Amino acid sequence: MLVERMRGFTSTIFAEITQLATRTGAINLGQGFPDTDGPPSLLADAAAAVTGGMNQYPPGPGAPELRSAVVEHQRRFYGLEVDPDGVLVTVGATEAIAAAVLALCEPGDEVVTFEPYYDSYAATIALAGAVRRTVPLRAPDFGFDDDELRAAFSARTRIVLLNSPHNPTGAVFSRPQLARIGELAAEHGAIVVTDEVYEHIVFDGKAHVPMATLPGMAERTLTISSAGKTFSVTGWKIGWVHGPAELVAAVRAVKQFLTFTAGAPFQPAVAGALALPNAFYAGLTASLQAKRDLLVDGLRAAGFRVFRPSGTYFVVADGAPLGFDDGARLARALPELCGVAAVPVSVFADSPAGSEATRSLVRFAFCKRDAVLTAATERLAGLRLKAG
Repeated sequence: MLVERMRGFTSTIFAEITQLATRTGAINLGQGFPDTDGPPSLLADAAAAVTGGMNQYPPGPGAPELRSAVVEHQRRFYGLEVDPDGVLVTVGATEAIAAAVLALCEPGDEVVTFEPYYDSYAATIALAGAVRRTVPLRAPDFGFDDDELRAAFSARTRIVLLNSPHNPTGAVFSRPQLARIGELAAEHGAIVVTDEVYEHIVFDGKAHVPMATLPGMAERTLTISSAGKTFSVTGWKIGWVHGPAELVAAVRAVKQFLTFTAGAPFQPAVAGALALPNAFYAGLTASLQAKRDLLVDGLRAAGFRVFRPSGTYFVVADGAPLGFDDGARLARALPELCGVAAVPVSVFADSPAGSEATRSLVRFAFCKRDAVLTAATERLAGLRLKAG
């Protein structure tokens, strides 16, 4: 009975791999959520809000203190001047993306996105009846080819859906790359919807560059982020979008009929967390960079070709050196082979070029306790012998 446009989205690879990991007792590095909670002050503020009676519907656009905190955060970190009336609180970044695409795309409009992509992108575009046009990102640096980027645009292009730092590859788009995307969006009259949830998880001294900071782009960009990744509270589902008032109003018009509003006690707690000192953000980066290096070293010792990520908390590895040319087959075999679970990157691609570029790749999450990562690397150590 499911409508045709959604028949390809009845289940997710995350549910499948999690079930497999549970059945086999494997360490699950497939799904990207931390195994520790966020800052104590954040948790205490949320608990106080619950017991203090902040449990009814918050304002539709979001709690004023959270919207103001987003404004101050953007000014503090990026020098962006944002109007509080141009901030909308959402049920995570996923809802913000869905509401934006549903608000701005008519059936048949085209959405340019980069492949592999976070899996909700394809489903959201299908929900809107829009057409997905993809640009492949290829190892080792997961950059894009300029000719392939230009070829993805047409007179029907309505949105460019961008994610940097990028899940699943861990790439961080450079200012020149973003400028090229922005130039083509402007040339075709397209809106850029930019998913920046990993904005504070960037390594090796690199910097996250918001698309809205580029000349002429603030007026055509919807910037999306959330609390889940930065503060290790993925289950709270507190996100936000900001941009030009007319674009945010369009998103709000759709959002109110998706969830209306949510997360009353969590919103003021997140507002407080956004104001945490720079030492918190620096500590987050340092901790995750060390975890990245621990897992990268373990994967290399196991025989994978590993692409060290510049951001996010995911690392992509190639199973071909171990004799696995099919990443999906490898991901389904890993729990039995060595007691570690990962997801195949190919499930986040569907064009011929994207499928070929991701065919033998698997993604591991390193947002776990050091003891868990160390145990995973110890299990992975025997994989080369078993594969051989």
